[in-house]
Amino acid sequence: MTDSLILVTGATGKQGGATARRLLAAGRPVRALVRDPAAPAAAALAAAGAQLARGDFDDPAGLPPALDGVTAVFGIPPVRFTPSGPDTALEAARGRALIDAAAAAGVEQVVFSTVASASAASPGWEGKVMIEEYLHDHITLSTVLRPVRFMTNYLSDRTFAIDGLANGVHRHLFPPDEPMQIIALEDIADFAALAFAEPERFAGRTLELAGDQPTPVEAAAAITAATGLPIRYEQLTDDEAAAISADIAETRKRWIAGHRWHADIEALRVIHPGLRTFADWLTEGGAAAIRARLAPS
Repeated sequence: MTDSLILVTGATGKQGGATARRLLAAGRPVRALVRDPAAPAAAALAAAGAQLARGDFDDPAGLPPALDGVTAVFGIPPVRFTPSGPDTALEAARGRALIDAAAAAGVEQVVFSTVASASAASPGWEGKVMIEEYLHDHITLSTVLRPVRFMTNYLSDRTFAIDGLANGVHRHLFPPDEPMQIIALEDIADFAALAFAEPERFAGRTLELAGDQPTPVEAAAAITAATGLPIRYEQLTDDEAAAISADIAETRKRWIAGHRWHADIEALRVIHPGLRTFADWLTEGGAAAIRARLAPS
């Protein structure tokens, strides 16, 4: 039903925010679960037409009011990072709390977005697997979206010396001349909207999501062409990755060993013909955002 209420968690973040805006644009009623209704991102959602519900995964007793009258939920893994890496147990407990609350409220459909899989498990993957399994066991119409790296990561802050752009350089773990799958946030939102529009069609499905797969060198060249700013790519060395964290170092080793994301982009394009390429994303606003991000303050 196009007038049924959908609860969106993580609504002030990237995926949740994109999904809430996509649903609102399609005329779907949205309730956004937020910790602080006065936060600028929450206020912007309210201005766009979303209902706001205060809630926190660490306070399961507060979830039932947010689910009152809701028929479907969009969920994001509630990750908590510690100095030693993601807190898997807490992430799984938070995800289960949301699923339990949804089931208790009679919600039949939940679309959960986790993270892309590879041929070998990545650091931090365990909590998401627990949530996915629990979701399929407890919700009748369950769909899992597994997106790869976001195209908006080129706008990231370079606080941790990885990703983003700084001094004309993009630095990451990926081999420079091998394909690297990426996806636009808007396409994650589009797949979620498709699932909410056709619950039975997407029930029980897990979709690995990507929209393009340029090499890092090709992506840097595309940014240069679209923005007029010279950008080049550098791959982090083993020592540089280890200096960031043990998880980053392990991820680099797994990637070099050939454990890659494996979204079937052509099959996804059959489901969603408007699936964006990296060039599309740059044209639709990515290039302007990069120029603004790199403009002298």
